[in-house]
Amino acid sequence: MDRDAAHWEAVEEAAELMHEERFHEALRVLHAVVKADPTNAYAFFFMGQALYEVGELEPARDAYRACLNLAPKHLGARIAITHVERKLGRIREAIKEGMIAVDQAPHDGDAMYAVGLAYAARGDNPAARRYLEAFLHAKPELETRLEVEALLATMRE
Repeated sequence: MDRDAAHWEAVEEAAELMHEERFHEALRVLHAVVKADPTNAYAFFFMGQALYEVGELEPARDAYRACLNLAPKHLGARIAITHVERKLGRIREAIKEGMIAVDQAPHDGDAMYAVGLAYAARGDNPAARRYLEAFLHAKPELETRLEVEALLATMRE
């Protein structure tokens, strides 16, 4: 079995636990995976997701950073760290990470959304509008689309 497949197989149980919203159990599994193989980027990514879900933002950021150290092109981790940095009030870092994501995947709606929210948090409405409108062109799910449309409406007032 190739290394990537083995890494993915090692996190399947944790991914299923997360799907069931059993985040603390997933974290126990993921800690064991990382202990057995500290080069498993998927384990760090899912650890970031689980930590984020239980409200542990700084440890989530650290897990995403570990994922990116192992897999610098991991778009999901790059987008997630953008949201975490924004929520931690580290807006400059959020924009930096978001722009890396946009450079990596120029038409990715999730990247546009993340960087748009970061610019909005900075109060740069023109930049926020540009990225959030690009996000809307990616045809997001209804709930997020309505949220972004409402945010854009407040920027026009």
